[in-house]
Amino acid sequence: MAALVLHEYAASGNCYKIRLTAAHLGLPLARREYDIVKGETRTPEFLGRVNANGRIPVLQIGADDFLPESNAACFYLADGSDLIPHDRFERADMLRWLFWEQYNHEPNVATLRFWTVWIGLDNLSDAQRAMLPVKRAAGEAALALMDEHLAKRDWFVADRPTLADIALYAYTHVAETGGFSLQPYPALRAWLDRMAALPRHIPITA
Repeated sequence: MAALVLHEYAASGNCYKIRLTAAHLGLPLARREYDIVKGETRTPEFLGRVNANGRIPVLQIGADDFLPESNAACFYLADGSDLIPHDRFERADMLRWLFWEQYNHEPNVATLRFWTVWIGLDNLSDAQRAMLPVKRAAGEAALALMDEHLAKRDWFVADRPTLADIALYAYTHVAETGGFSLQPYPALRAWLDRMAALPRHIPITA
């Protein structure tokens, strides 16, 4: 595999899931940090070379290939490994959870974490403040759905951890910093413990 460079903001769960995937696979990953609060992903250099969408993470593969979108980068790293199921249905089911994570989970759980920790609830715009109850309810619904699913199984797909677990772990394990309580979700909390106990697990601060 070509040399890998992760363009990231380390505290981001979307960036962390790529590092976590690489750790589980034993892949070396160089890292380049950007301060998103200071707009470092909006410079002409970044937009022209790394990602015209002005967002991180971006996985750089070799000298000239840049892959935005966290779950796409995770899939690239894990392709051919046991993190991606071989069974056709299970592979599609894994993709279902990856899509769901970005559509139902991340926009609510991650956004409230960002607003709480990096912006501060007192500094939100009127439009953001008006969205708080909706995002809170949607985030709690996502956590409840995960807990219900995990009450019947140890992992989201198949009988072992897959990319679905890595993608969903990234923001779920820090959900409480966004004001969500995980106490009502015992199956979810047990799954978080199983993930953290895996041999090659690394924390978000690593």
